[in-house]
Amino acid sequence: MLLSNFGSGKVEAGCDEAGRGPLAGPVVASAVILPADYQNGLLNDSKQLKRAHRELLEIEIKAKALAWAVCEVSPEEIDEINILNASFLAMHRAIDQLKIKPELLLIDGNRFKVYQSIPHECIIKGDGKYLSIAAASILAKVERDRIMSNAALLFPGYGWESNAGYPTKKHRQAIRDLGITSLHRKSFRLLPEQIELF
Repeated sequence: MLLSNFGSGKVEAGCDEAGRGPLAGPVVASAVILPADYQNGLLNDSKQLKRAHRELLEIEIKAKALAWAVCEVSPEEIDEINILNASFLAMHRAIDQLKIKPELLLIDGNRFKVYQSIPHECIIKGDGKYLSIAAASILAKVERDRIMSNAALLFPGYGWESNAGYPTKKHRQAIRDLGITSLHRKSFRLLPEQIELF
């Protein structure tokens, strides 16, 4: 069972992102404030759950959370500021949108850029330890998958409806065959052979 809170006695927001590794699409982050005594035995790191379970939990989280937000940073912004800074920016944007101001941020991972002097704790694999971080990971993952499924309709052939923009064999072969799109991250190594793509 994941922990319901960090034990700080403060208003805690769990924060996580989805989409650092893909070759295309935005990076998406979420911030979630759950009730201090919230419990849910099904809630876990989004990567450990099937898509159908994540989508059901998304409904539950949005209904039970005291506050939640999901925000993205575009491929163009990723190319401009790099993926690490883009991940921080996406989390900052999500925290900005919370209707309740958190007093402590629980961040999945080992690095974070300070947000408005709010204290934060970086927790490695935090999405498998704290409910609020797990909730944020699910909201971010579900929204990003939704964005990429919609993008697949605009740019067929890359398999985004199933690979969400990650560097699968099908996706890389499509880049060779079809070229790149406006959603590809041009600062990323899109093909192993690093041919000139643009």
